[in-house]
Amino acid sequence: MSETGLRADAERNRQSILVAAETLFLERGASVSLDEVAKRAKVGIGTLYRRFPTREGLLAATSDERFVSVAEASRARDADREPGDAMRRFLEDLAINTSVYQSLAASLGTVIQHGTPGCIAITEEGQRLLRRAQDAGVIRGDASFDDVIFVVSAIALAVESNSAPVPRVAHLVDLLLSGMMVR
Repeated sequence: MSETGLRADAERNRQSILVAAETLFLERGASVSLDEVAKRAKVGIGTLYRRFPTREGLLAATSDERFVSVAEASRARDADREPGDAMRRFLEDLAINTSVYQSLAASLGTVIQHGTPGCIAITEEGQRLLRRAQDAGVIRGDASFDDVIFVVSAIALAVESNSAPVPRVAHLVDLLLSGMMVR
């Protein structure tokens, strides 16, 4: 049995699916056919669906390491930042990492509910930063983490075909936070 509790052949199939999905999502976006993913992984479509019953579950698994990295980087630099600035940087990093695959942003809210380590890390870190900024009186108390995810999705959608997404993300996050700040 592997770390994931799967037999060796099942774990190989799972890894083949993840590699194929990552490659295809990077090449053509998150809306690529799951049949194509199964063919590229050299597994049957039933095998793909046994491991990843939904597209969002597969997206969560392929995004897992990126999401963990965003959360870890946020926690590592948090002590050096004011609450509003920490929130700003987290939002920028999450939006940039959400725009890695074209069309991932459209389902981010569903993807992060899949309970992978990355999804849990992003949710916990985002909620922590939001509470911290609200407690400091920087962010409005009626802003929820779901609101943050909706707006990050919109920002990622807005920049996914932009040739210079990082400056655009920073500008859009500034606009978002201006609306969320306590006046």
